[in-house]
Amino acid sequence: MGTLLGRMSGRSLVAGLVGAVAVLGLAVALLPLGSGGASASASASLPGPSECGPAWVAAWRTSPEAVPDPGLAGRTLRMLVRPQATGSELRIRVSNRFGATPLRIDSASAGTAGAGAALVPGSVRPLTFGGAAGVEVPPGAELESDSAPFVAERGRSVAISLHLPDAPPAQVSGHPVALQTSYVSGPGDAGDVVDAVSGAAYTRPVGSWFVLTGIDVRAPRAENAVVLVGDSITDGVGSDPDRDDRWSDALAARLTGGDTMPVLNAGISSNQLVSGVVGPAPVARLADDVADVPGARDVVLHIGTNDLAAGVDAGRIVSAMVDYADQVRAGGRRIFLTTITPSTAGDHGSAWADLQRDAVNTWIRTDGPAHADGVFDFAAAVADPGDPHRLAPAYDAGDGLHLSAAGYRALAGAVDPSRLSGSPCLADPGPDSAKVVVSAPR
Repeated sequence: MGTLLGRMSGRSLVAGLVGAVAVLGLAVALLPLGSGGASASASASLPGPSECGPAWVAAWRTSPEAVPDPGLAGRTLRMLVRPQATGSELRIRVSNRFGATPLRIDSASAGTAGAGAALVPGSVRPLTFGGAAGVEVPPGAELESDSAPFVAERGRSVAISLHLPDAPPAQVSGHPVALQTSYVSGPGDAGDVVDAVSGAAYTRPVGSWFVLTGIDVRAPRAENAVVLVGDSITDGVGSDPDRDDRWSDALAARLTGGDTMPVLNAGISSNQLVSGVVGPAPVARLADDVADVPGARDVVLHIGTNDLAAGVDAGRIVSAMVDYADQVRAGGRRIFLTTITPSTAGDHGSAWADLQRDAVNTWIRTDGPAHADGVFDFAAAVADPGDPHRLAPAYDAGDGLHLSAAGYRALAGAVDPSRLSGSPCLADPGPDSAKVVVSAPR
């Protein structure tokens, strides 16, 4: 108790003596950014009635990082994902972004996920690449499959199976914090089992996504997507695996009718805004996260706590936010900034980090709208009313940094759906909506 009181009194003393001076100094230091930043959105116009026909929409994405090969040679991957859009055709994106040598995939399929690693009978469809059953993905590249007839339904899990005949590059493109159980075939299995309806051959459950980085569907009407860019908080750390309790899931549940948008999670745990210590920094992955994503219209940026823990000051964080926002807008997308959530975890919650966080959040609330299409106050949504430098107990996952499922719902609740682009083509679906097929493929 004495240690806690000493820590709190130290924080209060620092904030009381230098807080106002630091914020004022930051404001003065950033005055040139006000004139140099975009003052009006460079966003493209919303779709008109003539553009509301069938369209390719990004239904699921993940941002990969370099991970050591976990022993995938000769194995079949069965990656389970939950699409955020409904369509009657499907195509996937496979990655060798971090490989130094080619990655060979000799067969692939899509199927509706059943229990565990099993598939719904009759749902399996082969996937091809340029008309061939397999593909060699060059080092540093990502490739798209051909489109295949497959009914993907919003919110219903799909299993993408990929057979890797050879040892992949030493570094594989993966997403280690999937919070979703996928599967890898076990040793001694009969090689290629991409078409197996039974999950018996998939004896190794994994909590990561490997190689697969995206799924697009051919939707009956055009839909805009919102991309959530961030760190472990966007990744959903603290929520329960296989429960879809991330704040991206909670936001998707709130977007209905004309506000419906696929919510694409581009979080990377431990990621930083200023430098890509773990995973590429947001500005370095902007093309893969946003620019090359069909339907991506809005971006919500929530990041900065790992920068604070690493000793990055408020001025550098704000400068990086402005740069990122300007680049998003220059690409014709809309950008929303969010305040950095409080923490009491180690260097994330030091007196210095609190002071810098307060300065960044003050800038976001006051000057952020001049550089973005809107601001969402995440910090206020989850802070303890009695101490804004810590999470409210009900929202704390237990480590003083990450959020519980209730905390992630609070973040989603801080987003005003009316500020997002929505999907105007869905506001009045009209007679074509009756043509949407939602039965399993036969």
